[in-house]
Amino acid sequence: MPINNTEKQLTLNQDHLSSKYLQVLGSQGLSGHIRVSGAKNSALVLMAAALLADRSVCLSNVPLLADVEAMSKLLVSMGIELRRNKNQLEIITSSINLSPKDLSCEVFHSLRASFFCIGPLLARLGEVKIPLPGGCKIGTRPIDEHIQGLRALGARVEIENDYVVAKLISPQKRLTGAQIRFNCKSVGATETILMAATLAKGMTILENAAQEPEIQDLATMLNKMGAKIKGAGTSRITIEGVDRLNGCSYMVMPDRIEAGTFLIASAITRSPLTISPVIPEHLDTVILKLQECGCLIECSGDTLSIIPRKNLQAVDITTSPFPGFPTDLQAPFMALMATVKGTSKIEETVFENRMQHIGEFQRMGAKILLEGNTAYVIGDNNLKATSIAAGDLRSCAAMVLVSLAANGTSVVQGLEHLDRGYEDFAEKLNAVGANILRTYSVPLTNHE
Repeated sequence: MPINNTEKQLTLNQDHLSSKYLQVLGSQGLSGHIRVSGAKNSALVLMAAALLADRSVCLSNVPLLADVEAMSKLLVSMGIELRRNKNQLEIITSSINLSPKDLSCEVFHSLRASFFCIGPLLARLGEVKIPLPGGCKIGTRPIDEHIQGLRALGARVEIENDYVVAKLISPQKRLTGAQIRFNCKSVGATETILMAATLAKGMTILENAAQEPEIQDLATMLNKMGAKIKGAGTSRITIEGVDRLNGCSYMVMPDRIEAGTFLIASAITRSPLTISPVIPEHLDTVILKLQECGCLIECSGDTLSIIPRKNLQAVDITTSPFPGFPTDLQAPFMALMATVKGTSKIEETVFENRMQHIGEFQRMGAKILLEGNTAYVIGDNNLKATSIAAGDLRSCAAMVLVSLAANGTSVVQGLEHLDRGYEDFAEKLNAVGANILRTYSVPLTNHE
């Protein structure tokens, strides 16, 4: 249904954004229920997918995040009309303006998800010129797989002066279905080519496709718009191209990473919590590891209840693409392992620069030995509050969690990262008993 009330804008509070620090009082017990917001990584790609439609797309359960605001600005710079009301977003794509001078290079460079737009724009318009993407500096994350996939569908793609220029070369000005095998399980590349192939002529088969739930969410919405996609969620996806896609109304799925973060918050504070809504199978590996270390977790419909034992035990994890342990929860889980008995081995296999939080944990008293991309955590430490700074989204959440377990009051910097991926993170924790204050200046605390 269209959104009628356009006065209430889905915009982040500017006072909220300008504050730079979280003051976190440690050793506080938690209790109660936390509501999980819509999935950031799903909402961003669904917003890009709306570009494929010739009618409006209405999204609900859209999280209030800096990244969503950035993607909204990007769409507006393309001439797209947006109507917003709280967590609802209507995207009207009847007019698209792709003049490079009107596109916000700053937004493209700050948001990796901006590159999702290339597939839909190319499929619908026949040519596109957009700036290279950006995002958290946690690894190389090349766009080679995206480019090779678009070329396989019949596009000429070049990089010129920090722009990606893509153009259809067939006389019909339409992409052509192809069989494409990805060299690695790239979520972004799978989503880019999946979207582009919906309007291609003929059948496209994607082999070694990523299997993340966000890809399933994307395929579900595209099928609701009239696409013909089968196999999303498996390593082999087939797409039968159609001539056009309609608009639709669609609800963004719950954020599995946010849910996992709050499960770990329960464990690290040794506090009982209930968390909903969730899709439990999206969290199977995380739930298993928390159970292994001593947490009792029960599922009832879309609600998880977690009761941690007081004496949790160390367990090992190795990050890997879904359905493996998510790289986005590696830093939060390492924070937990610093508080349990025994030694854990944490191996990061997805991003090569995703151990930047270790130095900050060590400053709080955590005993961690890093060898390449493998960390050995000697747990059961007496963590002490101090001032710590995050360099990326998930490490910032992890630093809030480790501060909850420390003795004293910590100051966490890097909120510009936290606001990219968690809606009302501090507020949700405060509602279940945490003591977290958002502030503009470094407060006077007992941190060292």
